[in-house]
Amino acid sequence: MKQMTKWLMAALLWTLMMAGAQAADAVLGPGDVLKVTVYGNPDLNTDTRISDAGTITFPLLGPVEIGGLSSAAAEKKISGLLETGGFLRKAQVNILITQIQNQQVSVLGQVNRPGRYPIEGRRSVMEMLAIAGGIAVDGGDTVSLIRKRNGSTTKEQIDIVGMVRSGEMNNDFEVTSNDIIYVERAPRFYIYGEVQRPGAVRLERSMTVLQALSAGGGLTPRGTERGLVIKRRDAHGKQQIIDAKQDDLVQNDDVVYVKESLF
Repeated sequence: MKQMTKWLMAALLWTLMMAGAQAADAVLGPGDVLKVTVYGNPDLNTDTRISDAGTITFPLLGPVEIGGLSSAAAEKKISGLLETGGFLRKAQVNILITQIQNQQVSVLGQVNRPGRYPIEGRRSVMEMLAIAGGIAVDGGDTVSLIRKRNGSTTKEQIDIVGMVRSGEMNNDFEVTSNDIIYVERAPRFYIYGEVQRPGAVRLERSMTVLQALSAGGGLTPRGTERGLVIKRRDAHGKQQIIDAKQDDLVQNDDVVYVKESLF
């Protein structure tokens, strides 16, 4: 499991580095804090915040609407207004986003640094997971992407490990403002009775009863592999008692009981 976690973390970090090299220009919006400079005209330099109406107040020009524009487009717009207004002949404007507020994604659940993170350019689910420090040790292989579009909410289940293993990245969806990425806790089962390490254990994919015994540290000197029992709740919450074989698959929240040998 530790090796798988390291491998997945390496893939997430590689994805993040690639995104940094290819990130597109961020779209400006309310709450963003900007540092605007005009080459050769330090008196026009200003630190400002975009208002809820999508405007900034700029020297000589007054209110300028730049919400919804990229940094490059906003630079061009301000340059054009300075030139057409007769203030400068060739205005060279540069905009640096010092704080992004309007484009944020929530990364929650079993990640190392849960929180809200700005989208700097185009970002995908894998990239946002990398920014949040990767999936924590207790995190599952599948994450949820919750999005609201046109008044309706959708939820996508993404098999992160399966996607990376196969190299098929079609489900590495691009995220937009206010999306939520949620990493569930990894599924678990419980083992008790005559095993060395009874308690809750992470459930791996296609895990058999024999593998569950191994994850529990193996049998005690009094334990036996005969008469293994799985306690499992059905869809209606009613508990079932199942006589288990070694190659049976263990399911989420199963309770595996190892009996004491009579001989």
